[in-house]
Amino acid sequence: MSDIEIRDDRPAGRLEALGDGEVVGRIEYFVLESPGRALVPVHTIVEPAHEGKGIAGSLARELYATAEREGVVVAPLCPYVVKWAERHPEEAPPADPELLRAAKGWLAAHPGRF
Repeated sequence: MSDIEIRDDRPAGRLEALGDGEVVGRIEYFVLESPGRALVPVHTIVEPAHEGKGIAGSLARELYATAEREGVVVAPLCPYVVKWAERHPEEAPPADPELLRAAKGWLAAHPGRF
């Protein structure tokens, strides 16, 4: 993967990978406020023409790095991010089960969000 820029569009809830000025991949997420603050990834999407280039992994890595910089945790609901975290425990500490339950509850209460 080369010439990919990653930007956080927090108001839209998207961590985006850009290549040649266009979005080629993204993680859709929300910020959980209670019972603790957490970034909660829900979907990882990479455009078909850009699959297999490491974009999804770069997005997951940046999401965890963002959380660390902000002093919060990641409570992943996205299956891709869950698997990525299992493969990279040194970069992706496990989420508290209480936060995961709260994140699932938030998502169920906001069915049109994702």
